[in-house]
This record gives sequence, C-alpha cells and structure tokens, in this order.
Amino acid sequence: QVQLVESGGGLVRAGESLRLSCAASGSIVGANAVGWYRQAPGKQRESVARATSSGDTYYADSVKGRFTISTDNAKNTVYLQMNSLKVEDTAVYYCRIIIAARDYWGQGTQVTVSS
Repeated sequence: QVQLVESGGGLVRAGESLRLSCAASGSIVGANAVGWYRQAPGKQRESVARATSSGDTYYADSVKGRFTISTDNAKNTVYLQMNSLKVEDTAVYYCRIIIAARDYWGQGTQVTVSS
C-alpha cells in the first residue's frame, strides 16, 4: 500500500508560478505511470500531465508549454511545475501513481489563480 500526499498548492495571481509535490510513502521506482489531474468546481476530473515508465509524457493542450511533470525517485516524489498560471487553472489538483497494476491517488491540493 502506497499513500500519496500532495503539497504546494495555494493562492497566486495570474502569470505566477507554483510547484506541486506528491510525496509517496514508498518507493516509486518502477512505477508504470505517474500523473497529475485536476477538478474544477462543477467539472469532471481531467488529466493534466502524465509520464510513463518508458519516458513518454503527455500534457493537456491547455497546459502545454506551461506545465512540466517530473519525478525524483530518490525522494519518492512527483512534481508538477506550473508556470504562467491562468485563472482557468484554478482547481483541486490530484496526484496519481500506478505501481504493479495498483492505482493510488492523493487527497488533492487546492490551486487558486486570481486575475
């Protein structure tokens, strides 16, 4: 069993940056995939950024060029660097890790971007 804890959310102004962290309670070496998702009020949860064990990455069109997903296996942590934030990026952000066919989610961290 792996527990995920996100941090780094907060209130920022449009154009500013945030870095989200997702700390896993166990090793993430060999994870099949890691990813960040978000859910805005009244909307469905959507994929923001994903990375696979083969090194492939995927970004939603709305964040391409602004967000970057990365991992630090030594720290068992997944990051989401978010630059040039927009009001429409406001949402609860969730971390997801798939290890040995098991799917783990964090509890979410709120990101609010003001104009």
